[in-house]
Amino acid sequence: MSAPLIIAGRSFSSRLLVGTGKFASNEIMREALEASGTEIVTVALRRANLSTEPDAFADILNFIDPDRYLILPNTSGAMNAEEAVRLARLAATAGLPKWIKLEIHPDPAYLLPDPIETYRATEQLVKEGFTVLPYINADPVLAKRLQDVGAATVMPLGAPIGSNRGIETRAQIEIILRQASVPVVIDAGLGAPSHAAAAMEMGADAVLINTALAVNSNPSAMARAFRLAVEAGRSAHEIGLAPAGDLASPTSPLTAFLSSVTH
Repeated sequence: MSAPLIIAGRSFSSRLLVGTGKFASNEIMREALEASGTEIVTVALRRANLSTEPDAFADILNFIDPDRYLILPNTSGAMNAEEAVRLARLAATAGLPKWIKLEIHPDPAYLLPDPIETYRATEQLVKEGFTVLPYINADPVLAKRLQDVGAATVMPLGAPIGSNRGIETRAQIEIILRQASVPVVIDAGLGAPSHAAAAMEMGADAVLINTALAVNSNPSAMARAFRLAVEAGRSAHEIGLAPAGDLASPTSPLTAFLSSVTH
C-alpha cells in the first residue's frame, strides 16, 4: 500500500489530481472523475456559478460531490496577483474550501505562468489563511521561494498547458524535487499514462491531468489508465528502480554455461 499524499496536513490516498475543463459535457466529466479515483478536483472559478441564483446549465459544481472530492478552485484567467487574490476571496465567500490552485498566465498564446505575480499572490493569500498550490514554470529558485513564504505545494509544468508533450523540463524538476520541503505536483503537459508514470518514478508526489482525459474519445477509460499509471509509478519509486548501466549485463551466466558444455 502506497504512503498517502499529505498536503497541508490533509491525507489523500490518490496521487492523481484531475481538472474539469474541456470535457464534452459535465456528465462525461463526472464519470471520468469517478474512474480516475481522484480525491482532488480543480475547477476554474470563471466556469463556476458562485451566485445564489441556480443555473443548472452553467454550474459545473452541481456535478462534483463535495463530500467525495476536495474542490480546488483555480484562478485560471487571472492576469495579475490582484485578480487572482480577488478570485480566491470570491470563492471563499461563496463557501468553497479555502484552498486555491493559483494560476496567473497573462500570455494567451503559451499560458506560461507569471513568476513575479505568482509570488506576490502566494504571499498575500498565505497571509489571509489560504492553502495555496501555485502553478509555476519548472524554476527551482522560484519553487524554493514559494515554499519559504508558505505555499502548500509547488506545481511545476512538464510542458505547456494542454500540449500533451510530456516532461520536457525533467532536469529542472529533478532539482525542485531535491530541494522540496512540500509536495511537488507535476502540472500541465502530461498527455499519456506513461508520462504520469515517469513523473511518479522521478519522485513527484502527484500529477494533475486534464486535457489528456477531456479530449479523449473515451475519457473514463483513459482516466482509469492514468490511475493505474500513477499507482505503478509511485510503487516503483518507493521500491527503488534498478540502476542504469552503460554496458549489457546478461541475465543468465552464458559464459560459464558454454564453458561447462565444451568440457
